[in-house]
Amino acid sequence: MTDRTDKPGRSGGERDEFAAVDAELTARGFTRMHFSLDRIESLLDLLGSPQRAYPSIHLTGTNGKTSTARMIDSLLRAFGLHTGRYTSPHLETVRERISLDGEPVDEARFVATYREVKPLADLVDQRSAEPLTYFDLTTALAFATFADAPVDVAVVEVGLGGAEDATNVLQAGVAVLTPIGLDHTEWLGDTLEDIALHKAGIIHSGATVIAAAQEEEAARPILERCAEVGATVAREGAEFGVLRRAVAVGGQVLTLQGLGGVYDEVFLPLHGAHQAQNAAVALAAVEAFLGAGAKRQLDVEAVREGFAATSSPGRLEKVRNAPTVLLDGAHNPHGMAATVTALQEEFAFSKLVGVLAVLGDKDAAGLLELLEPVLDSLVVTRNSSPRAMPAEELAGLAREVFGPDRVQVADSMPDAIEAAVAEAEYDVPGELAGVGVLVTGSVVTVADARRLLKR
Repeated sequence: MTDRTDKPGRSGGERDEFAAVDAELTARGFTRMHFSLDRIESLLDLLGSPQRAYPSIHLTGTNGKTSTARMIDSLLRAFGLHTGRYTSPHLETVRERISLDGEPVDEARFVATYREVKPLADLVDQRSAEPLTYFDLTTALAFATFADAPVDVAVVEVGLGGAEDATNVLQAGVAVLTPIGLDHTEWLGDTLEDIALHKAGIIHSGATVIAAAQEEEAARPILERCAEVGATVAREGAEFGVLRRAVAVGGQVLTLQGLGGVYDEVFLPLHGAHQAQNAAVALAAVEAFLGAGAKRQLDVEAVREGFAATSSPGRLEKVRNAPTVLLDGAHNPHGMAATVTALQEEFAFSKLVGVLAVLGDKDAAGLLELLEPVLDSLVVTRNSSPRAMPAEELAGLAREVFGPDRVQVADSMPDAIEAAVAEAEYDVPGELAGVGVLVTGSVVTVADARRLLKR
């Protein structure tokens, strides 16, 4: 499938119609949270339960969900399957959330599906005390798009949590749990056990569960849920995992232990041990879906092809050279720790300057403590989210960690990037090959920077 935005003949009318639909969706409240399956179930019932038209692989966790979903998608396509993928949030356009065969759904299809779903959504709104949320509606649009395509399999990432997330109407045959850490504590609870309980809610009767290595406090609720509903579990470190990894140009080369055997010489064009872990989880999920196991291994060449074609925008993504500019959406200490480890192990910067903008409800102090050892200096700003932490507030926290001489404040993302590049280039002898800028702190931060730097 090709993206209609790349076609020179796309009319102004098409652009305007998509913009109008996008505005209607946004008006539902981009960050409004309501945790109940009643409304989405009512809407999907009226649509004829499109989510039952194909098998699904369902993912939850704290970090790594989108990267793992993209790897699963790429692997399934390497085996000749037509895929639908639903992830969130998006970087540039809501269409990124709904992909067919690895490409964002085009504007015409998005608008047509929305026009079919909207009258039924309005009916549900009239009958409910609370209207459908933005996420409810995009979830319904994804499921309807996949049924209409049609797809052979859907790869679906939860929005938040699991048990009461709108995507949990799937009752998928394969459930994937990436590493669980502390995040969204205002909704999911302030302990790993509480958060894992919510996320384990995507495990349903008879499912095969692929679980990344977890802290004991998070592992216990997962295993208890599997026992409760009669699910089969495969755990990283026991049934599958990363045997070896070596840094390579543009990524890393892996040897993976899968459910069906060893897969060697696997090139993954992504950086970091956390992405190797995501790859092992993705492979096991695809093996489980395709029926590989102790007596059957997947075709190694197809596995290599699938991983080599994987991309994950906004995850240590290089968007400029000399100086190197990296974008990374780490927004909690668990994710930032993985990013910092990857920077230390796989990049050899002689000088690295950070640009940081975070949301107001995040652990900014925790992020700063992790970044301080790897950054020479820091430029703080705010991103475009209405929930963004004010730049001066973030600067106060940053000065406590970095000291006042290593922190600058910029009013906007363009100013912050300009200041960081100037600081990176300042007083550096010779070539700029070893000089870098890291833009991080939030997916919104990455999206803002990406719009500026990818033009």
